[in-house]
Amino acid sequence: MAQVTIYLDEETNRRLTEAAKAENQSKSKWISMIIRQKTETQWPDSVVRLAGAWKNFPSLEEIRSSGSEDSPREVI
Repeated sequence: MAQVTIYLDEETNRRLTEAAKAENQSKSKWISMIIRQKTETQWPDSVVRLAGAWKNFPSLEEIRSSGSEDSPREVI
């Protein structure tokens, strides 16, 4: 198992401690959980189950044919 050293300011460490305690986990396990969540490559089941949940939601073709103007994109 890999080990990582991180440096936290006092406020961030306090928040980490509270969050880990609320989940009844060690700081290390809590941080690992957050990293897994943030790097997940699949939609959670709760989101997948929402597909098709809105009966009157317009199709992609209907949305694209509405003639509305797209929002301007950010310049990177």
